[in-house]
Amino acid sequence: MNLEKVRDVATAILDEVNRFYVGKRLMLRKLLSAALANGHVLFEDYPGLGKTLLAKALARVTGCSWRRIQFTPDLMPADILGTRVWRIREARFVLEKGPVFTNILLADEINRSPPKTQSALLEAMEERQVTIEGETHRLEQPFFVIATQNPIELEGTYPLPEAQLDRFLVKLSIGYVETQREESLILKRRIMWRKDDPTTLMEAVTDQRTFVEMQRFVEDNIYVDDQIIDYITSIVRATRSHYAVEVGSSPRGGLALLKLSRAHAAISGRDFVTPDDVKLFALDALGHRLILRMEYALEGKVTPSDVVREILDKIEVPRDFHRR
Repeated sequence: MNLEKVRDVATAILDEVNRFYVGKRLMLRKLLSAALANGHVLFEDYPGLGKTLLAKALARVTGCSWRRIQFTPDLMPADILGTRVWRIREARFVLEKGPVFTNILLADEINRSPPKTQSALLEAMEERQVTIEGETHRLEQPFFVIATQNPIELEGTYPLPEAQLDRFLVKLSIGYVETQREESLILKRRIMWRKDDPTTLMEAVTDQRTFVEMQRFVEDNIYVDDQIIDYITSIVRATRSHYAVEVGSSPRGGLALLKLSRAHAAISGRDFVTPDDVKLFALDALGHRLILRMEYALEGKVTPSDVVREILDKIEVPRDFHRR
């Protein structure tokens, strides 16, 4: 694996997804960066914007396995992890693995299940393993969760606890398509496909083994200058002293920025991180980790995104950092 191959495969992945998915190319780059950083993604957006389609498309073009869990109020932890069942013919208990044993897990409407069920994913998301009846099982690489939740219809939902929100590397929003031409293109493609789910028409441009090698390359070969590291830590530490913030970002927020910046550098064909890589992901990686003071949260005049933007404007950007 080398930098050119990582860039070429990443471009092929983006191009293949773009053949079927109408949306912002930048958002697709962010999603792929999170996947190459081996991190979990939380999509929060309105229904019908293609969150599920995008997750399935990424799994299809990367050659990885994927499973979907529809989170509902009656979903139990065993429905996610699996359980031991008695096999009469074999006269023994056998482990029936749950849908968590996959490469890409789509947790659809994750906030519709109670905290007990949501917490079943915590160990898998952090340790890449699950414990079933005292026995630990490692998950196959790569493994990351793409979760979705709607910002409306809050009745019957259970807000994600802060501990689980912090485990998501990035929180993204797809948003509506920007032009009428793109909106019309969605309808035209639906007529051409003759089906609502076009993922069966997609071609895998890589395989699971190669994707894992790309993740390792990002981890081992993308250089980060000390000035860039200081820039990241300055941003994270500034979230803790902001006047509108009750609880700032944890060190995990800085790690998220570091991982995402390195992955995006590799996608861009660079073996070093620039301040622009950091700024590109600051809102997405830190916004969901901030808890505003009650008075600002109730008034709604200040949002976590506003806090991060203000911090980015105030902190000096390093200019003479080393490329390698």
